[in-house]
Amino acid sequence: MTEGTSWRLIPLTIASGRLQMAIDIWLLQQHLQGKHPPILRFYRFDPVAISLGFLQRTYPQHWDTLKWQGQPIERVQRPTGGRAVLHCGDLCYSVITSNLQGKRSQIYRHLCQFLIQGWGNLGLDLHYGDAGRGYIHQASCFGTATSADLVDIQGNKFIGSALRCSGRGVLQQGSMQLAPDSSLFEAVFGEAAPKSQFNGFPDEAFLESAIATLSATACHCFNIELVAQPLSADELAVITQLSSIAPQA
Repeated sequence: MTEGTSWRLIPLTIASGRLQMAIDIWLLQQHLQGKHPPILRFYRFDPVAISLGFLQRTYPQHWDTLKWQGQPIERVQRPTGGRAVLHCGDLCYSVITSNLQGKRSQIYRHLCQFLIQGWGNLGLDLHYGDAGRGYIHQASCFGTATSADLVDIQGNKFIGSALRCSGRGVLQQGSMQLAPDSSLFEAVFGEAAPKSQFNGFPDEAFLESAIATLSATACHCFNIELVAQPLSADELAVITQLSSIAPQA
């Protein structure tokens, strides 16, 4: 990572799971081609969706008939690893950059520092999980907390992150479970939902404050300047076309 450079900040984007994944894939490709600087973005899934890890090819059969508010729940494949995530009541982030040195575990820890510091400034102390590779036997990403994940002081997993290294490029995606729907989570995974950190999903003002705080700590941790630039209509047109031909998980 080049220190002291400008990154693109893409403000909160609300879209379908398929489009969200297409956005990250396209942005990573553009960055690798030298057409885009490193990127930090925040997003939410609408409608509700389940994202599967890149290598996750099996899932419970009843997921084929799951519905939310009368509509089938979309399944999408992430370009990053890990297990399935239910995107309902969460806030997601992606970091796209390049030329990071070290092992995957070191890259995780480098990129997660802005999350630890940012949420610490918001009053939530987080630290890394310590579970081993047993997570591969679970359907749910939030069923265990590895050294790539962040938990609160009671051990409740709050942020699950997954990484993809493509040549010199890096894409890290993560889900911050602000207020998961407990009944839907149990219907999907057959287990209790992560403990909610809030009394209901935070309002727009809090989300704006949280994103601003996390963005500021990213600048501090990575020694960068963030330049806000939403996705343009032309960019979204290209990405939407790509998402329309992508297979569903």
